[in-house]
Amino acid sequence: MAFPYFVPSPALGKAGNVAPSDRIAMGCIGVGGRGHLNMRAFMTEADVELVAVCDVDAGHREKARNTAGLDPKSSYNDFRELLDREDVDTVVISTPDHWHVPIAIAAAGASKDIYCEKPLSLTIAEGRALCDVVRRYFRVFQTGSQQRSDGAFQFACELVRSGRIGELKTAKVGLPGSRSIAPQPVMPVPEGFDYDMWLGPAPWKPYTKARCHGKFRHIFDYSGGKFIDWGAHHLDVVQLALEADDSGPVEIIGRGEFPKEGIYDTATRYNIDFIYANGARVNASTDNQGGIRFEGTEGWVFVTRGAIDARPKSLLGTNEIRWHKMKTHYRNFLDCVRLRKDPVAPVKVGHRSATVCHLGNIAMLLGRKLYWDPQKEHFVNDPAADRMTMRSMRAPWRL
Repeated sequence: MAFPYFVPSPALGKAGNVAPSDRIAMGCIGVGGRGHLNMRAFMTEADVELVAVCDVDAGHREKARNTAGLDPKSSYNDFRELLDREDVDTVVISTPDHWHVPIAIAAAGASKDIYCEKPLSLTIAEGRALCDVVRRYFRVFQTGSQQRSDGAFQFACELVRSGRIGELKTAKVGLPGSRSIAPQPVMPVPEGFDYDMWLGPAPWKPYTKARCHGKFRHIFDYSGGKFIDWGAHHLDVVQLALEADDSGPVEIIGRGEFPKEGIYDTATRYNIDFIYANGARVNASTDNQGGIRFEGTEGWVFVTRGAIDARPKSLLGTNEIRWHKMKTHYRNFLDCVRLRKDPVAPVKVGHRSATVCHLGNIAMLLGRKLYWDPQKEHFVNDPAADRMTMRSMRAPWRL
């Protein structure tokens, strides 16, 4: 696990020229949309050598291959072929959510370090399985919840953790809702799109354009709605502020509105309360202002992307709180690959933050108050809710 040699500064991306022996060979799995942005971001790091790309959409695959200047032989439809390459050190997984854990588990078993997009998992059981595998194979793992590497969010969390706003009573989290859609016609699968592989472990459903690519977020078969999409960011920050990276809420009360027709079935509106063991209440709602507002007995702090505010205003000038200046989320991962240590959002963090979102969805679907044991990762005397922490997979896929 440890590298018993001195790592020169060029190998850490501090110079433009990096010796080939010091480069980190990377393969990107899922290179459309967010995946393409991730790929381009890693390519700007001097010590990264992109050697392979994979996508079930030939259009995405070819665009990424051309961007990276790769030979056609380094472009794959099946992620298992990319993982078989011994020259790949790290992989970036930017697929739809239902593929995150199966691919990440395979990558860990193939001795690759992993950067995986959020939300980490499709179910709580999947996330736990991934944590166990990553630990077993001693892999470095970064979850793509990049707000952990943002100074404003870090500062807000430290105001809470240090008691500057007094005792935390409530955190109000504003998140978007999913949308509905009219019933969709069955369509022919586009040429160059391996739809069966895109579905993978998810149940078989007929192809329609509104199901795939960026639209998958609205369908429980592949994700948990816009709630989990953004909850994996904002509720992750709440977990950090509450020092709950190894824990979670103990009570969940959720109410949601769901589409009554069409293929989209995740919540369009919702109001969910999470109560933690220390009495703190976290309210996640489509009615709250987008971002996070921490309310304590002596003040409050609000933070969102690009903005931070507080009362009293003097909190913003608190000089005693000095978070170390963070590198980018990508750079943090690469440095930790070299140093063999956990990055800022390791697999256990991604799992616990995704779990909060899964708990909210389960509470909304069941329509009743739930009690959760975060140490055992089971509901308290609730077999029906426990069954919703896992799902079967379409053959031949399994964890």
